[in-house]
Amino acid sequence: MSTLRDLAEEHTQLRPADIDHLHRIAGDWQLLSDLSFADLLLWVPVDGDGTFLCVAQVRPTTAPTAYLDDQVGRIVGGPEVAHLEIAYRQGRIWREGDPVWYGDVPARHEAIPVRLRAADGESGEVVAVVGRDTNLSTARTPSQLELNYLTTADDLAQMIADGTFPPPRHPGETTSAPRVGDGLVRLDANGKVTYASPNAQSAYRRLGFASHLVGEDLAKLHRRLASDPLEGTDAANGVLAALRGEAPPRREIDARGATMLTRSLPLMPAGVPIGALVLVRDITEVRRRDRALITKDATIREIHHRVKNNLQTVAALLRLQARRVSMPEARVALEESVRRVASIALVHETLSMSSDEAVEFDGIVDRVASAATEVAATEVTVGMRRKGSFGVLPAEIATSLVMVLNELLLNAVEHGFPSAGEDGAAGPEGAAAPLVVVTAHRFRKQLHVSVADNGRGLPAEFDAERGSRLGLQIVRALVTGELRGSIELRPGAAGGTEAVLVVPLARGERG
Repeated sequence: MSTLRDLAEEHTQLRPADIDHLHRIAGDWQLLSDLSFADLLLWVPVDGDGTFLCVAQVRPTTAPTAYLDDQVGRIVGGPEVAHLEIAYRQGRIWREGDPVWYGDVPARHEAIPVRLRAADGESGEVVAVVGRDTNLSTARTPSQLELNYLTTADDLAQMIADGTFPPPRHPGETTSAPRVGDGLVRLDANGKVTYASPNAQSAYRRLGFASHLVGEDLAKLHRRLASDPLEGTDAANGVLAALRGEAPPRREIDARGATMLTRSLPLMPAGVPIGALVLVRDITEVRRRDRALITKDATIREIHHRVKNNLQTVAALLRLQARRVSMPEARVALEESVRRVASIALVHETLSMSSDEAVEFDGIVDRVASAATEVAATEVTVGMRRKGSFGVLPAEIATSLVMVLNELLLNAVEHGFPSAGEDGAAGPEGAAAPLVVVTAHRFRKQLHVSVADNGRGLPAEFDAERGSRLGLQIVRALVTGELRGSIELRPGAAGGTEAVLVVPLARGERG
């Protein structure tokens, strides 16, 4: 199904500003649909000949729908859209006419012109029509709640026709909460409560207000209830701003261990401020879970920090031991262990500064590559370069992969570019400067990595599967075991040696 923008751009002459306004309508009209107990359909004129296209639809959560089938993309004309044509041409809400039938469902038609106000605040032109269609199959005498919902819906419908609804959205806000069913409070022009839904009454009761809300000055009540005076003042100011015709950001109120989210909307049909609508939602459990997650994340980061410190302590002890060992082979083995432990510590250091169990791996690779050139047992100066990006990797992949890359980089430097005096160490005059290149890219949920050097290449008798070097044994074990991937050592296309890894990323990777 095409989006609102796609349909409007393909079939109409609407300007980008017009389409943006329609997006704002569709982003906030669940509120009007629930208050109206009706389906809302957004119709735009196609050719100026009385034909209209439905570009968006929303169904109420408070009543049965009037349409079993989706109407988006439907183009209609003639008598079926006469009410839309009147609302569009005359710029007024159309409520005349008898009920119509959609199959076995009787429905009442209404049409609300959508006006885009001019930049100077003056009344602008009508750019679309909202069809408000109510399923009458369950019609009955409305309750007090339903009457208040319908009255408020009519006020908001008039504000759509005036071009003053929906209000601008504040940065970072979504349209998901609170909703009509969470709790609704209606205020008069003086800020006194004229109606509060049962759910709203329950939400305030959790904050410690046991009396009925009707007749209360809501701004003053917010100041009294809030545990934090500053928070209470912010919530009260939000109510007062709505009474002045503004649309303040959402506020939270904490009291007696409970938390309530409030959203205040001005009611200004025909430009006359008549009060405000305050939607409330009890989010106590949501905030409790948020605090638990924050505590858990902090604990995990602290664990990674301590693991990093412990690994660095182990590396320091091994380094001290290596200095006291007289046997060259034992000293080399201990120094290799130091480098392996330090590479794992890098991952935990990064995780200790992250908010989740994932790391930006490029920085780790760059640090490991730099360390490999500094500590490798060779007198040759080798350059390091990275191409492509590893992206963000989960901890279980990053920890094993950093050890693999550490071994491959050290092997490339030490065995690809041996010190002067060793067999094959002297390259031809004018040869390219020693270089190791790490390349990474993602393809079909796999991470493809290569470590290539322009050194002397693999020995003729080299067998990667049967090699006795501990480093290569570690690499094979980690790649095929922990990473569940594959590795191939082969001569490079332009000389030297290339190690190619393929690692599956199905375990929670991110791009």
